[in-house]
Amino acid sequence: MSLYNVFDISGTGMSAQNVRLNTTASNISNANTISSSQDKTYRARHPVFAAELMKASESTGNNNQGSSVGVKVLGIVESDKPLQIEYNPNHPSADENGYIYKPNVNVVEEMANMISASRSYQTNVQVADAAKQMLSKTLLLGQR
Repeated sequence: MSLYNVFDISGTGMSAQNVRLNTTASNISNANTISSSQDKTYRARHPVFAAELMKASESTGNNNQGSSVGVKVLGIVESDKPLQIEYNPNHPSADENGYIYKPNVNVVEEMANMISASRSYQTNVQVADAAKQMLSKTLLLGQR
């Protein structure tokens, strides 16, 4: 594996964690929304990741096809956890039976998810920086 592939790998990792951070932020911002029906109630969303095998570019003219592994976002799925149902007949959004529906978002879980995504993003930045420093040091070897 070429050291240059490290940038591709860490870049896909940062992109995936960015999707994770945005999804988590959306969950937290909708945690206190209220609806009058189950169908219209916000449901927690979570990204699904998978390792992706990518062929290295063949622009060098070599017949050897190297490969590197990156992260691919397969999609974003809605949580199937049950919604929070509360009896509150005086609420303006209550249905005909007096129930209001709240999202299935656990704010504590989402905050832990956000911290984890942030640290994973930071780790990918550090990996790219270390690769950059190694490449710089390699170029300096020829000067001595």
